[in-house]
Amino acid sequence: MVKMEDAVIARFEHSGHKFEILVDPDLALLVRQGKSIDFESLLANEAVYKDANKGEEASEETVKKVFGTTDLKEIALKIIKDGEVQLTTDQRRRMHEQKRKEIIAFISSNAINPQTKAPHPAVRIENAMNEAKVQVDVFKSVQEQIPEILKEIRKLIPLSMDKLKVAVKVPAEFSGKAGPLLHKYAAIKQEWQSDGSIVAVFELPVGMKNDLFNELNHLTHGNVETKIL
Repeated sequence: MVKMEDAVIARFEHSGHKFEILVDPDLALLVRQGKSIDFESLLANEAVYKDANKGEEASEETVKKVFGTTDLKEIALKIIKDGEVQLTTDQRRRMHEQKRKEIIAFISSNAINPQTKAPHPAVRIENAMNEAKVQVDVFKSVQEQIPEILKEIRKLIPLSMDKLKVAVKVPAEFSGKAGPLLHKYAAIKQEWQSDGSIVAVFELPVGMKNDLFNELNHLTHGNVETKIL
């Protein structure tokens, strides 16, 4: 277990109730990133609080009503994944720098100057983001933030990002888990088929095609149909 003095609060609110646990900040961040951890080292104690600062624990009845279980591991992981984790200053700084670098690299690799047909150097993208005072969200994916960031820096530098349309068909056995991916890549059309499969159409920058295909293959274990329109 993490020491109490080294732990931070992870908070989840639902139906007017607040639930808090004390967690290791680095391990909680790994959980948010979808990585496996040693659960025994995650919590400072085995309590679920309604106010951790006051030491007031949530009732077992309320916990079970909201989470549908009293299993501490299941509850803790949901609080961390779906709630809010108080990051340390150093964590937030490191995450911000890393996410910013990923965004700059993505734009530099996938966008061009329409006047010269050449890519913009990374430093030019970075300078434009600084000048436009672009805000980076450490918890959002690069793909989710790109449209708004492009909108801002296009005011300062000529920039074009070619797009293509991709149609995909996810088999019925995996369609129920496809929702987050459809949202992440902003599907412009989606239809459920009579066999339970789902067909979706995406319009996205050329450079994002491989990312989409990789995630689809991972989700479906390679059992996905794709077509460039």
